[in-house]
Amino acid sequence: MSKLFSRFAGLFSNRTLVGVDKAGNRYFTRKEEIDGIMKEKRWVVFKGEEEPTSVPVEWICWLNGQRKKAPTPEELAELEARRERVKLNVALLKKEDEERKAKEGSSRKSISTSKVGGPDLKSFIQQFPNDSKGGKHEEAPNAETGETKQQPESTEPSGSGPSFKPGTWQPPT
Repeated sequence: MSKLFSRFAGLFSNRTLVGVDKAGNRYFTRKEEIDGIMKEKRWVVFKGEEEPTSVPVEWICWLNGQRKKAPTPEELAELEARRERVKLNVALLKKEDEERKAKEGSSRKSISTSKVGGPDLKSFIQQFPNDSKGGKHEEAPNAETGETKQQPESTEPSGSGPSFKPGTWQPPT
């Protein structure tokens, strides 16, 4: 029990205040020996309710050991000003984008088609070349009529080797 009390008392007796953030959270450090190695312990004492999301990124990095030195008040003020400039720039860009879209929307004419749905399957399939074996490509059924069509054979080489018409190839003699 006395060991626990001494450890608890030691927590408060040899701690060093490193800094305070704008939310009023206080950051402390102390050196302690663990397994013969001196290590620095870092922690935060929250002002009011313990809310980890109230800890600024710079202090999180310091607590996790990603920063060797604690952030200075000047550095924190500069970073806060930069964040505010970024927020203002984002708001300005959003406003400009909305104005541009409104301007484009009023100048465009509405194009209406009788078809409702996705892209045209026929035009989608036509963008792909015939298969490299020279065989025929069969299209999917037409959505409107239900008919299927076959594309004519291509006489252009596919680029992967010589092109032969089906049934015309003969082995070398």
